[in-house]
Amino acid sequence: MMNNEALESYNYHLPQELIATSPIAPKSSAKLLVYKRNTDEIIHSNFGEFFDFIPKDSLIVLNDTKVLKARIFGNKKSGGQIELLYHNALNHNTFKVQIKGKVKNGDEIIFANNLKAIIKECLDNGIRIVEFYKDSKILDENIILKILDEIGCMPLPPYIKRESDLSDETSYQSVFAKNLGAIAAPTASLHFDDNDFGKIKSLNHCFVTLHIGAGTFFGVESSNIKNHKMHTESFFISKDSKEKIDNSNEILCIGTTACRCIEFYARNKKTNGDCDIFINPFNKPIKTKYLLTNFHLPKSSLIMLVSAFIGREKTLKIYQNAINNKYRFYSYGDGMLIL
Repeated sequence: MMNNEALESYNYHLPQELIATSPIAPKSSAKLLVYKRNTDEIIHSNFGEFFDFIPKDSLIVLNDTKVLKARIFGNKKSGGQIELLYHNALNHNTFKVQIKGKVKNGDEIIFANNLKAIIKECLDNGIRIVEFYKDSKILDENIILKILDEIGCMPLPPYIKRESDLSDETSYQSVFAKNLGAIAAPTASLHFDDNDFGKIKSLNHCFVTLHIGAGTFFGVESSNIKNHKMHTESFFISKDSKEKIDNSNEILCIGTTACRCIEFYARNKKTNGDCDIFINPFNKPIKTKYLLTNFHLPKSSLIMLVSAFIGREKTLKIYQNAINNKYRFYSYGDGMLIL
């Protein structure tokens, strides 16, 4: 097996203290590692200087998905505590969720605001199919999303070892978040404040929507990465954004999710549906030229996506450089701009 195929070859050691558990303030003070491929140069900067590095003729593509307050807590009739993470609607009245706690088909879980979930089917990885009721009336997606907004908590990633608080409702949401449906934030976007967004709007830019699912946190389990089956996430590209993307050869994606959306579209020309593309050194980007991204987990599909741009060995060398320079990693951490 070639090194680039082996899952273990995407591993690295990250000191626990470099996992960011909260955002840095102000956002402009977050570190920015800039890697210039044409000169093999690493520049250590910060997000206050981000706009100085943007290539002149680039189209900036951002993901405007909005994170749901997808975590709710309840109890079974027997009293056992349950944590439910909402994923998505399967049809008008049936939903996919992830549950921590023992449940079986037919169990009822009681939440705040008279919300009740009935387990219809138990799948792998804690995934459950449920119906939701309130006062004996079955609920549809629109009602569920409203109730989640009232009683739910922000779904912080599992490596952030704390409960979410009110500040996360702002800090774990991009300033241009618009279309509700994600259960994880497009984290490269979290680096921008309202002033930055004003600058972006003055430049050539467009939005896509890719609703990030819990699958983004599922590890790659195949020892050969070529055998990894990627999770699916719903996406949408408007007519105006499609035209801009079609007419640009200098695309800068803000985040891996914008990149995956663009690359899925580039291959099949679909502007909506389910995106399941796995970008890696054996499936390199064909439309995205530049990428802003955070620093990702060892052996994750996202570090493989970065490796598709700059190679596995170079990625691991840059990550070690970032570790040596005390960069903060993961969702609330610092960033890397690949030029």
